[in-house]
Amino acid sequence: MIYRLYEKILLRDLRTLPEHICFMITEQDMLDAPDNLFLTAQWCHELGIGSAMFHISTADPARLERCLPMIRTVSSIARLTLHYRDEKEVSGEGMDVTVAIGKSGREEIAGCVRRMAEDGVNPESVDEDLLESYLTFNYEPDLVIKTGGDHLTDFLIWQSVYSELFFLDVNWALLRKVDFLRALRDFQSRARRFGR
Repeated sequence: MIYRLYEKILLRDLRTLPEHICFMITEQDMLDAPDNLFLTAQWCHELGIGSAMFHISTADPARLERCLPMIRTVSSIARLTLHYRDEKEVSGEGMDVTVAIGKSGREEIAGCVRRMAEDGVNPESVDEDLLESYLTFNYEPDLVIKTGGDHLTDFLIWQSVYSELFFLDVNWALLRKVDFLRALRDFQSRARRFGR
């Protein structure tokens, strides 16, 4: 009861929402609460957030194979792009939701350099715009949310350089809508400088 009241208060005060959000969770988070991914995507959808990305850090994506059916249910409310191993799977319609399992920002940058070399790109012509055109994830989150106590991974290392970071003090399995709304309220209160 008290959480519903707090939820209403937080919702009433929200005026400025991020357009793009990235949630960074661990393999154990996903195994402990696989249904929270759908639930969180639904909250984003209900609030009118443009897109959401979920990065699940793992050394072995195969360990999350049993979570794939639950992840795929997101396509019932959104346009889901699932990156798993070396495959990309797109399904559904609506708000963009991307799930990236076991992806690394360093590997992504190295892949960009390899592809540029394969394409015979002149090193003199390499600038930020060209490098960005080679990125796998063309996604610049306004807000990156990390649950629990673990540190951030190197995912979106290039794309999130100007993102606002929010570290939730609750684990993914215990995430409630009020926790998510607290992160959004904090985002609203920040003066974004984009590196200036």
